[in-house]
Amino acid sequence: MAIELTEKNFKETIKEGIVLIDFWAEWCGPCKAFAPVFEAASARHSDIKFGKVNTEKEGGLAAVFQIRSIPTLMVFRDGIMLASQPGAMPKAAFEEFIQKVRDVDMDDVRAKIEAREAQKGAA
Repeated sequence: MAIELTEKNFKETIKEGIVLIDFWAEWCGPCKAFAPVFEAASARHSDIKFGKVNTEKEGGLAAVFQIRSIPTLMVFRDGIMLASQPGAMPKAAFEEFIQKVRDVDMDDVRAKIEAREAQKGAA
């Protein structure tokens, strides 16, 4: 079951583990089409957090993440944003996307972030 994300609970929610976030709006047809795919995946993957951000109610979050089209799927793992993917996905593509997120080597990601930060510090 997806949880409703707000500015109040967002940072705490993304802090640990894999978090998939659906940025959506009530009036958006593709959002409504993707919603059942997202909800069904949340039932199949109980080890992953699934969150929904209503862009109409949470305009601040939509602005921070520069959401320009909806639906947009955003992925965080251990507090690090790994991907932002606009557009609705069919079930098979979404499952493949989830597997790719699971396969990410987070030690490698953290090492690349550290190297990038070191370069910025040296500049």
